[in-house]
Amino acid sequence: TFRFYADENFRYPVVEALRGRGHDVLTCREAGRANQGLNDEIVLADALESGRIVLTQNCDDFKRLDRQGLPHVGIVNCSYDKDTEGHARRIEEAVLKEAPGERWLVRVTRQR
Repeated sequence: TFRFYADENFRYPVVEALRGRGHDVLTCREAGRANQGLNDEIVLADALESGRIVLTQNCDDFKRLDRQGLPHVGIVNCSYDKDTEGHARRIEEAVLKEAPGERWLVRVTRQR
């Protein structure tokens, strides 16, 4: 079971699919952080504080934050994928390959 923090623009159907696979997913909205125009540094800090892996489709900004060395326990950068179940499965498979509790960034793209 993984603990995820979905940023504000992450697709909710994928959140539900990950939950259906047994993962603990907190959304920005559920954390009381929706519609506040929070910058990505705050999203990253919120996720770190609760020991959660960030789920985002905002790839460039989170890649930049990772390169800057900001602390986190994992970032999953995702491209849009209409295959909700497949997307959730690919996220799970990507995270399984990473070291728990360490800084890492992976990219999950839709299958062609």
